[in-house]
Amino acid sequence: MRTLYFDCFAGASGNMILAGLISLGVDRDELVRQLRLMEIGEFDIEITDVDRSGINALHVEVKVPHEHVHRHLADIEKIIRESKLSEGVKDRSIKIFTHLAEAEAKVHGIDIQKVHFHEVGAKDAIIDVVGSCIGFELLGVERFACSKIHVGSGFVKMAHGTYPVPPPAVAELLLGKPIYSGEIDGELITPTGAAIIAALCESYGQLSDMTVERTGYGAGTRQYKDFPNVLRLMFGRAAASANGSDREIDELLLLETNLDDVSPQVLGFVMERAFEVGCLDCWFTPIQMKKNRPATMVSILCAKDKRSELTELLYRETTTLGIRTRKVERECLPREILHVDTEFGTVDVKVARYQGEIVNAMPEYDHVVLLAKEHGVAFRKVRDAVVVELTRQGISVKAVSS
Repeated sequence: MRTLYFDCFAGASGNMILAGLISLGVDRDELVRQLRLMEIGEFDIEITDVDRSGINALHVEVKVPHEHVHRHLADIEKIIRESKLSEGVKDRSIKIFTHLAEAEAKVHGIDIQKVHFHEVGAKDAIIDVVGSCIGFELLGVERFACSKIHVGSGFVKMAHGTYPVPPPAVAELLLGKPIYSGEIDGELITPTGAAIIAALCESYGQLSDMTVERTGYGAGTRQYKDFPNVLRLMFGRAAASANGSDREIDELLLLETNLDDVSPQVLGFVMERAFEVGCLDCWFTPIQMKKNRPATMVSILCAKDKRSELTELLYRETTTLGIRTRKVERECLPREILHVDTEFGTVDVKVARYQGEIVNAMPEYDHVVLLAKEHGVAFRKVRDAVVVELTRQGISVKAVSS
């Protein structure tokens, strides 16, 4: 599985993440081309080589005209949804801004749709977030992981006043995540950086076994004496298991509860929210409970760090009085994303390999749907065009899932 690891020994910010991705090899011109698919007016991305305490890194500054607009979540979602970006980039970007809006809403005690984005609603922040999501897609990242996060210390001035580091919204975003404070004065993890990491990362802590293919460094703006203010991004594949197999084995949690008095509408909402929070899978099983009542068993598969958020979801949104929790091992094949060009456009295809051979290939459903609608053709026609191209590349059609 192609994995991106955020090494946050100096925290992270939106522009540090974007710079780190360019340092990893994301093409600047393609990045800018895709960003211009959003109708946000003029902008430029200035990239410079810098030295941060002996480490050569890239620094990114997004140049935009000054504006006096304080956007709401709906405004940002409209900008992203109405663009011609891929569905994957749209979904990830909106997920990040939704995480941020939820944190701000909780801190200020207001409805999520009433949250005024200040600094993070500006064009440069939108470009940082959406640009990072474009970079993730261009690299084919399938899994995100993060180190313990250095948050800095002291106080920071923001739109509403002066706050301790980490400021309230950042502290909310990092609930359940491993953080620490050192001697460095200042805010090292910004709201944008925290939102990207919190929305996407499945695990936190030490770097797990992986074969690192590339390393990139994104520089922060501030400079410190004898301290490299950079974010290190490490990109590669999860290492083979100890028995030499190319299968990956993860230790996950399975949360389960039985419900005999909940409406289907509530269950549908619970499943949607579970995926938004970051579960790996969620499913319902029809069961029979005491007194011969038909009921539903809700099962949620998740990483350990998502346990708190998902159990809270079940307690708040359903009538359950208890949740069964057990550790499970998940064995899966390494996967990667292929970008397949067809007569209708480019479609992402997720492929799985076993002992080096592709045994399964699945065209991205949303991409096929979008192209079928754009060209006014049947879903199967676009999908068959993908199969033809895969065959031309030597990938057996039998490996393509029906």
